[in-house]
Amino acid sequence: MKINELPTPCYVIDEGKLEDNLKILHDVEEKTGAKILLAQKCFSAFYEYPLISKYISGTTASGLYEAKLGYEEMQKENHVFSPAYRQQDMEEILNICDHVIFNSKNQLLKYKDLVDKVNQSGNRKVSIGLRINPECSTQTDHAIYDPCAPGSRMGIRLSDFD
Repeated sequence: MKINELPTPCYVIDEGKLEDNLKILHDVEEKTGAKILLAQKCFSAFYEYPLISKYISGTTASGLYEAKLGYEEMQKENHVFSPAYRQQDMEEILNICDHVIFNSKNQLLKYKDLVDKVNQSGNRKVSIGLRINPECSTQTDHAIYDPCAPGSRMGIRLSDFD
């Protein structure tokens, strides 16, 4: 099919260009030891996940359903961050994610025992992290989108540490 015959709207992905970019990312991983993760919210074309999984370390998700997509379709490292987790989702998240990032000390304390239980089972290991609010904004006119704006609850601030 020619490009001018495609129904609109539609997404067209040049797999050759995608693979060229993935090779660059893979080279960065190899040279630096860094892990590059696909941010699914930015690129959720899961049809391409088998190709992407050949080159990068895994995915990152913003909740249970994205985490399930990464787990099922990418089958590599699976990271998740959410400003809030639902109690009823946490057990499944811990069974499909390798790394869980919490937004607050309260979240961390609330779910730490569940994480410990998974890790003590011996079946798998889940690492955890805590989102740090850098308190240094690069936004000037968009406070609503600024995680560092006064009153933002995105991440823990230095003053919140004991």
